Amino acid sequence: MFEQTQIQEFKEAFTIMDQNRDGFIDKADLRDTFAALGRLNVKNEELEDMVKEAPGPINFTVFLTMFGEKLKGTDPEETILNAFKIFDPEGKGRIKADYIKEMLMTQADRFSQEEINQMFAAFPPDVSGNLDYKNLCYVITHGEEKD
Repeated sequence: MFEQTQIQEFKEAFTIMDQNRDGFIDKADLRDTFAALGRLNVKNEELEDMVKEAPGPINFTVFLTMFGEKLKGTDPEETILNAFKIFDPEGKGRIKADYIKEMLMTQADRFSQEEINQMFAAFPPDVSGNLDYKNLCYVITHGEEKD
């Protein structure tokens, strides 16, 4: 299912999230992880919904299995790139951030303002107000920026 390097990366992520180091991720660990990422007002219901996605206590094996199931449906990089290319007829690899924000908030499966804020926090527009969608697609599908 995963290559050895991917498993190691998941292990590192699990270790970071297992804040109390008991070998399991629970609501308290999730709350602490969100706090470390700057999101302090996570609702209990949201945390409970996350924990309920697991078939039982979330140890590393369950964590890895859950990610495998989630990632199985991830679109390939080319599919995501093609979706962005619709908004970039000149093929520059960049789209005006304001334009993509408007499209994401008004079309099809609409993004919330919070989701837009999270996206731009992780992938800020350049000084000209453009979003580098090629890099964004790479990170979505590979989990890290190109060197």
